Amino acid sequence: MIINVYNQTSEDIETYEKVLNHVFSMIVEEKAINIIMINNKHMHEMNLQYRSVDKPTDVLSFPYEESFVDVLGDIFINLDYMKQQAIEYGHSEAREIAFLAVHGYLHVKGYDHHTVEEEKEMFEKQEAILKQAGLERNHD
Repeated sequence: MIINVYNQTSEDIETYEKVLNHVFSMIVEEKAINIIMINNKHMHEMNLQYRSVDKPTDVLSFPYEESFVDVLGDIFINLDYMKQQAIEYGHSEAREIAFLAVHGYLHVKGYDHHTVEEEKEMFEKQEAILKQAGLERNHD
């Protein structure tokens, strides 16, 4: 799968971009996806505007309409939040950014986690992709 990575932060994202290219190379998909790296402030503004939630979040996904033939949608990843969560969960930033990107990708594809059944299906797919990429969750 082709990913287009855009950096709207002042951070060097080369390492993250390599991880994302590796993970998404595991996914067979005709269309591309856009992954946009942003900071806490930008994510807070987006979350308020699009979800009426007055705080930042880790990832937001926006599927494109069918008229866009070659791109599935946009995934915005909050790098500040990603780093904080990696520490909280006790795993690498590579694992966390991959998790957020795959989570966002599955949302763009129509998966959700509003019910127990939906969550189980979505999270199983996430973990299968991450395991294939060698980024499975540590269960220490």
